[in-house]
Amino acid sequence: MLRAGAASVAGLAAALLPGTARAQGTGAGAGAVQPDIDSTRTWGARAPQGTITLLRYRPSGIVVHHTASTNSTDFSRAQAHAHARWVQDLHLDKNGWADTGYHFLVSRGGWITEGRHGSLSALTGGSSFVLGAHTSGQNDRTIGIANEGSYHAGALPPDAQWDVLVTLCAYVCSQYGIAPAQITGHKDHGTTLCPGVYHDMLPRLREEVAAAR
Repeated sequence: MLRAGAASVAGLAAALLPGTARAQGTGAGAGAVQPDIDSTRTWGARAPQGTITLLRYRPSGIVVHHTASTNSTDFSRAQAHAHARWVQDLHLDKNGWADTGYHFLVSRGGWITEGRHGSLSALTGGSSFVLGAHTSGQNDRTIGIANEGSYHAGALPPDAQWDVLVTLCAYVCSQYGIAPAQITGHKDHGTTLCPGVYHDMLPRLREEVAAAR
């Protein structure tokens, strides 16, 4: 199956596609659509183990990650929720953080989940965001979006994940007034292999996000 381009992303506003997130309506920008994002309550998140800080200004960029998890062939919404719980457990219990470090996660089936508590309501408001824990030196200035899976050694993201990542990034850019040129990868800010092949795909991501806005 060919990966859909920017034009098909807008089509997400019209219908619920099997295994992909539903767009809910228009965002602040002329062409951006508001994607269906499952809140921390919806996927059964644990309570934060520390303070979640609300920053009362807009972020200036987006940092793309992958979660280095198994490349699951289960594209269901239930799997997206299980993955969100797995990430939160890792960040709370192994890393010792207050909550999930990422603001949002995109599953391999194209379902979006809120990561850190408060991220969704802040995004909807468009004037503030919560302090993340995803990229050293960027947590107080960018939105962290993590893609389920490991994208090293030739692995490519599924079509559903890519298309919904474009939709989410376009909505984030519209809500916060972020230029698509300010979408970067984790490895742009430190020594890491994250986000794998997604880093090579960033020029295309910026282009499709610009078209979707």
